[in-house]
Amino acid sequence: MESVVFVNMLRQITRKRPGAKRLIVRMSDPADYRAVERAVVKTLSSVRPLPLIRAFSCRGTLSSAFLRRFGGRVAVEEDTPLFVHAFPAQGVGQPVSTDRLAGPFVPPGIRELRVPTVWKRSLGDRVRIGVIDTGVDFLHPDLTPSLARGINLINPRTLPFDDNGHGTHVAGTIAAAGSHGMTGIAPHAELLPVKAFDHRGTAYVSDIVKAIDWCVQQGVDIINMSFGMKHRSESMLEAVRNARRRGVVIVASSGNDGRRGFIDYPARFPQTISVGAIDGKGRIASFSNRGRRIDVYAPGENVLSTWPKGRYYEMNGTSMATAHVTGILALVKAARPHLSPGQLKRIVAAAQVPLPGSATKKTRYPGRIDAVRAFRQLRR
Repeated sequence: MESVVFVNMLRQITRKRPGAKRLIVRMSDPADYRAVERAVVKTLSSVRPLPLIRAFSCRGTLSSAFLRRFGGRVAVEEDTPLFVHAFPAQGVGQPVSTDRLAGPFVPPGIRELRVPTVWKRSLGDRVRIGVIDTGVDFLHPDLTPSLARGINLINPRTLPFDDNGHGTHVAGTIAAAGSHGMTGIAPHAELLPVKAFDHRGTAYVSDIVKAIDWCVQQGVDIINMSFGMKHRSESMLEAVRNARRRGVVIVASSGNDGRRGFIDYPARFPQTISVGAIDGKGRIASFSNRGRRIDVYAPGENVLSTWPKGRYYEMNGTSMATAHVTGILALVKAARPHLSPGQLKRIVAAAQVPLPGSATKKTRYPGRIDAVRAFRQLRR
């Protein structure tokens, strides 16, 4: 492939035109990609390289000439949006006062999963967790001890500050340090916040690919993905595959549509650990997507966790459930650092408590994760 010709045609399709779409252009040949990447970085600021999947993201209008010339050596897909998987708990309109928290407070969902029982064996030390989300409150007293600098993909000149709340809530469940109001599941783990979502909780596939790439380069052990979309993306799949090949465990939320037999992407990819939500009675939450594609369930209703400006808030969603599973995996990974993503997924499958009414004579559906059962698997 002639890199100069390719770059010139990229320049043509990215010129501002009515109806231009966000695109991801993936290249099949590594040598072609490296040659084009060098030229793109120097000459096209509007085109963003995505090296993890040998691709470029841009806004443009594809020409028939481009497809005729390179159609057999590139794959093009629309860069579609994703959304976080959470909403305020019913009847909750204000952040919870710290007066309710007799710190260090352990939220009910964490106690339900018997996490405190295994803290004598692991607190998540030396485990690095990438949280791809809306950012985090760097000044929250329960999060400050657990936070690394992270990255802001929306505004790279600033820290990944949270202007939505979702990322701060997820981070607290995973690893709040218990220094003020609450203790998360893995209080000694290190959180690397990646702000890929804006204040509305929206991002694009290319943002997530870039975020996964950054996490891989930073050597994270686990990536928490509390978000999703309805449509399959080959670019997203390639990013997930490549991260898993490099030993990264990806935990993803199934979605909040209350659908049976369908879950959102990327949780639907078999390379992830897909998480559904249970309610306060231990049953599948009415809002949670469900079915055999779910790997495990965890608390997702009225989940209390950290919130911006040093506060606390109750949220519902498979996002919250996913954070619980990520935290338990961090505890297990700290106890056995050499476990592979496949081994950890098998531990999740074996460390479950059946849900009420979920098992039949012919079929046993996924259950609720249990920290004590997870650690029992380490003896085998």
